Amino acid sequence: MSKQLKKDFLWGNSVSSMQTEGAVNEGGKGPSVYDIREAGENTSDWSIATDSYHRYEEDFDLMKEMGMNAYRFQISWSRIIPDGDGEVNEEGLAFYDRFIDALLERGIEPMICMYHFDMPLTLAEKYDGFLSRNIVDAFVRYGKILIDRYKNKVKYWLSFNEHDLFANPGITFRVAGVLNAEFSEKAMYQIQHHAMVAHAKIANYLHETTDCEIGGMVAYSPFYPASSHPKDTLAADLLDDFTNHAFLYTFTHGEYPAYFTNYLEEKGWTPIMEEDDLEEIKKMKSDWLAFSYYSSNVINGQNIPDGIPIMSYPKYGGEENPHLDRTEWNWQIDPLAFRLIMRDMYARYRLPLFPIENGIGVIEELPEDEQIQDDYRIDYHRDHIQAMKDAILIDGVECIGYLGWGLIDILSSQGDMRKRYGMVYVNRENHDLKDLRRIPKKSFYWMKQVTSSNGSKL
Repeated sequence: MSKQLKKDFLWGNSVSSMQTEGAVNEGGKGPSVYDIREAGENTSDWSIATDSYHRYEEDFDLMKEMGMNAYRFQISWSRIIPDGDGEVNEEGLAFYDRFIDALLERGIEPMICMYHFDMPLTLAEKYDGFLSRNIVDAFVRYGKILIDRYKNKVKYWLSFNEHDLFANPGITFRVAGVLNAEFSEKAMYQIQHHAMVAHAKIANYLHETTDCEIGGMVAYSPFYPASSHPKDTLAADLLDDFTNHAFLYTFTHGEYPAYFTNYLEEKGWTPIMEEDDLEEIKKMKSDWLAFSYYSSNVINGQNIPDGIPIMSYPKYGGEENPHLDRTEWNWQIDPLAFRLIMRDMYARYRLPLFPIENGIGVIEELPEDEQIQDDYRIDYHRDHIQAMKDAILIDGVECIGYLGWGLIDILSSQGDMRKRYGMVYVNRENHDLKDLRRIPKKSFYWMKQVTSSNGSKL
């Protein structure tokens, strides 16, 4: 068996629009829910981000120099349709025309994500985002506009970033654009269903009208049992099922798994469905399965009181893993879990895998000589890429590529510029924009070695 990755393996970068673009009042863009968030002590507002709206060609040149041949980015819904469901903003589409063409000119494969949590503000205020069925129709209309416009230039598509987060009680309302409603588990699963139906409609339209590819995506965070006690193992298995596999199973098989539907029925949380919802999901096809991976978790089932909803188990039973180092944001660094995830996903679903987010966020300051010696980032990516290669070359997993997260510094998901994932430093802080210069770090040159050797030199 060959011990090399396939020649067309994709190496690249992933971002969202609100964490990069800025220009919130330019190009006819309407406001999103992010645009009204105010800066805090350790967070920025979203008005400038890293100014990629004006600097994307410079960023693409750096990506090309790093040897990247793929870029997964998000199109801003409110830049295309300012109020989310009204008139189309041709100026916004023209911006992404230029954006995509600039990628293709550099030999970089574009991958479009349609939604990365920046709900158009008008839809959030009027409908409470994906809590309302109205948003399904609005999103599908928006998605079809993108497909019709870019189907001849873009092969790889995503509807939603990290679909499982729509069923995460800590953040579901935030990612779904809900501003006013009170949280409930029933509302959470209604949101999840609306997003799944919207994804199915988009996937079905794409497959009916193009030869492009699409897959569902989850934020995969595995759970280890804290001990060999059966309660710990059961808690870990239930969390893995409900945070990861309920969605991967549906993307693959076109139906919700029985353990998921039975649980919702037992709790009285079965979502309201329209007549053709399950038929749309049944028709759905995934060309591959995409996921993000950053860290693993540990769960102690013995500490979870009876009757606690499964998705709230970590609040009661979460523990630190004494065998792993942790980041400044308390995320456990666990490259071996990356291999374990890939082995398990491929064995279960037999679809190609596409890890499209991976990286380490670190507080960094620019020294006087402007040379950031980020060996910790090199170590992180080296270990994770090796784990991925082991899954591919030893375990036989079919994998499309490896995309790091924010490999040119971006605002974090909370708006914190201190949390830097990049191999290129962007010279700004939370409250001081400075000059926004792009400055390669040591890891930049290491990544050039990785990509130029197609992963053989780590």
